[in-house]
Amino acid sequence: MHTTSIGSEVVWSDDHSGVDWDELSELYRVAPLGTRRPEDLAVVFANSRYACFARVDGRLVGVGRALADGIDCSYIADVAVHPDHQGHGMGTAIMRALVRQSRGHQKVVLYASPGTEPFYERLGFLPMRTAMARFGDPEAAIASGILAAGR
Repeated sequence: MHTTSIGSEVVWSDDHSGVDWDELSELYRVAPLGTRRPEDLAVVFANSRYACFARVDGRLVGVGRALADGIDCSYIADVAVHPDHQGHGMGTAIMRALVRQSRGHQKVVLYASPGTEPFYERLGFLPMRTAMARFGDPEAAIASGILAAGR
């Protein structure tokens, strides 16, 4: 995987061992993907089977991860790109890397933030008719448009 972003070379990695979790927390905040505590990010990445990190000039500017069982299902989560690097193909490259890492699974799923569906459709993802979820704060998820109100 190789792209350039704003004139600098992107350095790609799937290894989270050297990640600065405070830096990743800040990336999630500005992307914007919400507020995530650094210690929580360390746990979710340690428990994810696949990951993709993008650095430009040593700075973490893009990330994504996938939970997977090795055969049936891989779930892509938390794809984030710094606003300064959005629109240059980095999100697409992260998604392609995670899909490639998930090769061999019967299905690769994700849920998209409202308004981002066209991006994922361009990468071959289709809307699901039967997806359902339980959130820790369902009212906030309904208000943001991620969940539909129950019947």
